Amino acid sequence: MSWVTKTFKSTLGQKLIMALTGLFLIIFLIGHVTGNLLLFKDDGGQAFNEYADFMTTNQFVQILSITTYVSILVHIIYSILLTYLNKRARPVAYAKVDPPKESSFSSRNMGILGTIILIFLVVHLQGFWYRMHWGEIQQVTYDTGVYKNLYAVVVWAFQVEWMVALYVIAMIFLGFHLSHGFASAFQTLGLNHRKYTPAIKFIGRAFAIVVPALFASMPLYIYFFISAPEKLPF
Repeated sequence: MSWVTKTFKSTLGQKLIMALTGLFLIIFLIGHVTGNLLLFKDDGGQAFNEYADFMTTNQFVQILSITTYVSILVHIIYSILLTYLNKRARPVAYAKVDPPKESSFSSRNMGILGTIILIFLVVHLQGFWYRMHWGEIQQVTYDTGVYKNLYAVVVWAFQVEWMVALYVIAMIFLGFHLSHGFASAFQTLGLNHRKYTPAIKFIGRAFAIVVPALFASMPLYIYFFISAPEKLPF
C-alpha cells in the first residue's frame, strides 16, 4: 500500500479531503453568488438568461461544474464517514456537561447544519438546475440570440412564500456552517499561525455573513419588488 493510499485512508487524510473539497466549494459559492447578482439588474432578465446559457453550454464551465458536483458528493460522503468513525471510537457518550467556551454552536452541530443544507440543495437543483438542463422552459429572444427564460422560472418560484422562506432559512444555516468550516479547513491544512489565524477567522466570519446574506436577498428582492410572470414559464 502506497503512502498516498495510507494517507487518504487515515482520519487525517479524510479530514484533508474534507478541507480541500470545502475550500473548493467556497470558491464555487463566490462565483455562483457573483453571477446570480445579475438578478438585480433591471433589464427584464436578459443578462441573467445570457449568463445561465453560458454556464450550461461553455465546455470549460462544464468541467468546473462536474468538479463541483464531485466535490459536493465527496464532501458529504467523508463527512458521514468521519462522523461514523468518531462515534465508533467513542461508543459510550461522555457525561453531558456544558459545552466548552471555545466550542461554538456551529462546530457542535456541523452534521445537522450540513444535512439541512443538503435537503435545500436537492430542492434547489430540482427546481432550477434540472429544469434548465432538461426541463421544458419557454424561450425568449434578444438581439444576441434565443435563450431559455430561466429568469422567469426564478421569478415565478420566488412568488411562493414557502420557497422564499426555505431559501432564507437555508442561507442562515449555510452561514453557521461556513463560520466554522472556513477557518477549520485552513487549520486542517496546517495553515494556522498566531499572526495569520486571527485574520483567517475574521475573513471566515465575514464570508459566512456576506455570501449567505447576498443569496438570501435575491428571493426577498424578487418576492417584494418583481411581479410574477403572466403565465407559467414552463
